Amino acid sequence: METLHYSRIDSPAGPLLLAVSERGLVVLAFDGHEFPPRLPGAANITWQESPSATRQIRQELEEYFRGHRREFNFPLDLRGTSFQISCWRALLKIPYGETRTYADIARAVGCPNGFRAVGLANNRNPIAIVVPCHRVIASDGTLCGYGGGLELKRKLLELEGAASGLFAA
Repeated sequence: METLHYSRIDSPAGPLLLAVSERGLVVLAFDGHEFPPRLPGAANITWQESPSATRQIRQELEEYFRGHRREFNFPLDLRGTSFQISCWRALLKIPYGETRTYADIARAVGCPNGFRAVGLANNRNPIAIVVPCHRVIASDGTLCGYGGGLELKRKLLELEGAASGLFAA
């Protein structure tokens, strides 16, 4: 049985749920979604509240929201299919303040016509904000598909200086 340590924090993005394993951050979800979140192997996971276990993540997120942090330094424990993980790793390569399209990510993971599959992988991203699916936009430059809502996606992109010229679909 694996224990994940979690805490909840208030943020400019609304309440967030953080969960860590021994290997790193497993979940950063917009609170209000189901708890516990669905993860591979969920039947073998127990959840223990522990603000001390998420202290570094909370601190770095606070710095990010204040505009003082562009990269996160804590380890990640990505859990998903091999395709999902390859998509999430491609998201991690999008620089702060920049955006990419779903088609760009599909090409980056070697599946040039797989932009819909990339969209589904983004939808299943369990580590919002840190694995920056908010930096992915439609090919026509519009904002689309974000678990926290399009207004939050716009705010995150504005925080990073990447929202110039973007508009909601």
